Amino acid sequence: MPHIVRAALVQTEWTGDTDSMLAAHEKYARDAAAQGARIIGFQEVFNAPYFCQVQEAEHYRWAESVPDGPTVTRFQALARELNMVMVLPVFEIEKPGFYYNTAAVIDADGTYLGKYRKHHIPQVKGFWEKYYFRPGNLGWPVFDTAVGRVGVYICYDRHFPEGWRALGLAGAQLVYNPSATSRGLSAYLWQLEQPASAVANEYFVAAINRVGREEYGDNDFYGTSYFVDPRGQFVGDVASDTAPELVVRDLDFDLIDEVRTQWAFYRDRRPDAYGPLAEG
Repeated sequence: MPHIVRAALVQTEWTGDTDSMLAAHEKYARDAAAQGARIIGFQEVFNAPYFCQVQEAEHYRWAESVPDGPTVTRFQALARELNMVMVLPVFEIEKPGFYYNTAAVIDADGTYLGKYRKHHIPQVKGFWEKYYFRPGNLGWPVFDTAVGRVGVYICYDRHFPEGWRALGLAGAQLVYNPSATSRGLSAYLWQLEQPASAVANEYFVAAINRVGREEYGDNDFYGTSYFVDPRGQFVGDVASDTAPELVVRDLDFDLIDEVRTQWAFYRDRRPDAYGPLAEG
């Protein structure tokens, strides 16, 4: 029998406050579970606005601890209730002065499996992330979940091939890339980079983007979230570029082995020749 994983992702607008944002995502998770989804992932800092459009100290208030903060704790209980794996991107405070752009991964029984911290931190107009976040320091973990081996890469990370490859070498079958990406030059790259990374590393990618304009800046987030398979083909339709949407797709994990046999990229790698790449 084929190894099919029914997976979900959510793209949505900022509702104006954390309570209603959490309630909206809980409903999305319940709707996904009703459709048979076994795993779901949310957008970058899903429980808050994308506050990095400005540099203001007041926005440190969105940070919470991981895994002991209220958001992860709440969704651990929901994951257990729904028997669903969850990828929860939040603004993390480790201790005073130590903040990270983080995603917690929760197994289907509610167990906290660990977290990924965003490595590559942009500092350009509308994306003033270095004001808030330290670079990630936990490597590129891959989590053994009830549906398979799941990794996370976050937004700006996607421009850097090294992390994608590290996740593949660690056995990832599905990588979630939660993002907050606005219209402009990146719109073309959004349709290009994640499919190319899925091909190069021979796994599924879930690309998630916010939608709409938010109160702290002029960025117009364009959604168009999708799942892409190891051949670089979209799994079903791409989501709307303007409206919130729950995307649920069946992913055939058997395709990973098939593609890795046909395109033996891992066999033909030359790590002995790559040393100079890490010296620059």
